[in-house]
Amino acid sequence: MSAPASDAPLWKPSHAILEASPMARFMHFCADRAGVAFADYDAFHRWSVDDRGAFWSAVWEFCQVLGERGETALVDHGHMLDARFFPDARLNFAENLLRLDGEEPALIFRGENKARAVWSWRELRETVSRLQQAMEALGIKAGDRVAAMMPNMPETVAAMLATASLGGVWSSCSPDFGAEGVLDRFGQIEPKLLIASDGYWYNGKHQDTGEKLRVIVDRLGCPVLVVPYAGNGETLAASLPDGRSWDAFVAPFAPQTLQFERLPFDHPLYILFSSGTTGVPKCIVHGAGGTLLQHLKEHRFHSGVEEGQRLFYFTTCGWMMWNWLVSGLASGATVCLYDGSPFFPDGNVLFDYAAEERFAVFGTSAKFIDAVRKSGLRPASTHDLSHLRLIASTGSPLSPEGFDFVDEGIKPGIQLASISGGTDIVSCFVLGIPLKPVWRGEIQGPGLGMAVDVWSENGEPVREEKGELVCTAAFPSMPVMFWNDPEGAKYRAAYFERFPDVWCHGDFAEWTAHGGIVIHGRSDAVLNPGGVRIGTAEIYNQVEKLPEIVEAIAIGQDWEDDVRVVLFVRLAPGMALDEALEARIRAQIRKGASPRHVPARIVAVEDIPRTKSGKIVELAVREVVHGRPVRNSHALANPEALELFRDRPELRT
Repeated sequence: MSAPASDAPLWKPSHAILEASPMARFMHFCADRAGVAFADYDAFHRWSVDDRGAFWSAVWEFCQVLGERGETALVDHGHMLDARFFPDARLNFAENLLRLDGEEPALIFRGENKARAVWSWRELRETVSRLQQAMEALGIKAGDRVAAMMPNMPETVAAMLATASLGGVWSSCSPDFGAEGVLDRFGQIEPKLLIASDGYWYNGKHQDTGEKLRVIVDRLGCPVLVVPYAGNGETLAASLPDGRSWDAFVAPFAPQTLQFERLPFDHPLYILFSSGTTGVPKCIVHGAGGTLLQHLKEHRFHSGVEEGQRLFYFTTCGWMMWNWLVSGLASGATVCLYDGSPFFPDGNVLFDYAAEERFAVFGTSAKFIDAVRKSGLRPASTHDLSHLRLIASTGSPLSPEGFDFVDEGIKPGIQLASISGGTDIVSCFVLGIPLKPVWRGEIQGPGLGMAVDVWSENGEPVREEKGELVCTAAFPSMPVMFWNDPEGAKYRAAYFERFPDVWCHGDFAEWTAHGGIVIHGRSDAVLNPGGVRIGTAEIYNQVEKLPEIVEAIAIGQDWEDDVRVVLFVRLAPGMALDEALEARIRAQIRKGASPRHVPARIVAVEDIPRTKSGKIVELAVREVVHGRPVRNSHALANPEALELFRDRPELRT
């Protein structure tokens, strides 16, 4: 068990929070219903796991979910994959996010190009109504997929809600993905409509999407709706086969009363994608009911979000935090969107936004916090953040120094919620808890209803050492299925192969003396530089297109409180890794995958270790690079190749 990082917490809940926060009110609500008294959060959490049917029913009732709940809350015979929450329920996700109306702001948008927009609840509802009618006219119905390659802007939210209102299935990525990266994802799910912007801005530069979009549309073979953002939406739409401009798409339809098709609790809502480590990304399907209940719980109780508050998370539409952020509408929050670089024109841009719009919750990545710290900026001295009461950090473990900087340099005395979960559950396993102190370097603890533990390699709970983060009981936001996985083999292999009937998440974790959690990084081969999940296969698919490269292997190297991507390449005979070839490799990866996939270091090696079945072994290489022993090297076909990666001078700077 981790020793306390300091003698005193960085933050403690006030008496008012302990008595009147949404979490406290909900705890009293559940205590009255269950006829028990909860001495503290830990006791409340134990009950929420032990009686999950009663707990999730209480979430439904307290949050006033719109829909028919049914008589049964949970059918669970002790097997996680067979458990079913609310098997008789009927609801619609979009109906629950659009329960408000009127002139108060629902969405606030800032774009890097100085674009600004405020959409009222009424304007959002009217836009969703027009899109809903247009999609129906196109033939979109329950179960059809709608895919989007979009900036994080109000039109994206409206299109998702229109899709969900019909029972359609939404999937999105950011517009900086290369064509192959988009096709690796959307090509698997056969969308009935693609929605894309005519361009975007990043780091002060306009990026046109026309050429890339032509390749994608040609391969997908579906209609494309072009959203104007960069100024040439109508022209681009006219140049694409079966292209439609936004204005022309909705023009025939006037706003009318919204219609919502109520569907089963597990009806597919989102398709999110794995990082693609071992091939094309897995298509993870999340249900409407589980996503809604989990996000209501995390927003209302763990984040304290109440109607009218401003909720912000810095994210793109290719990260599950976008899905998490947008669900804030269900709690009546004003959702604040940003698209572009968080450092253009400088590191103040998001804090400017927070001060101007009076954020209550500011979410970002650990890498962003560290970058602001290293830049010398001190928002606490330059910005009025008086409305800000919670800062959330995710994407990668936040260093103890990051905790210190938030407390000293951003807003002294604020609650800092380091959170961790993932695309796999479209939510969190461990996160902020307003009823408990914040200790330096620690996540406060497991979420309500989540049976989180840390297990040894032998499948035993451990309190005194690091181990695998697991969840031992079913929860509503488990994936409904993987797309194109009819027998569920990929699903079982992804989470239940390590420990039978126990979810193994792939995080290396440790309990702390305070009952909190420290995440020490991924325990699998997923790369995570700057908190962005990157699959090695996506890099290989691009670099190995170059004739100079025979094969490659990529790992994450721990570097300056973060992780950087290192790419090792085996060259074709007669080739040399000079500056020109390095430039071509980086350009290919940037174009075909995304700028985030570009490695920090490229190193030539003579051979790459592989198993006897021919699979390359990223984990073994990573261990050698970090000077750690490699287990089971006898299983390799060429274990001597591991020595080629030891003590490389290129990796010392």
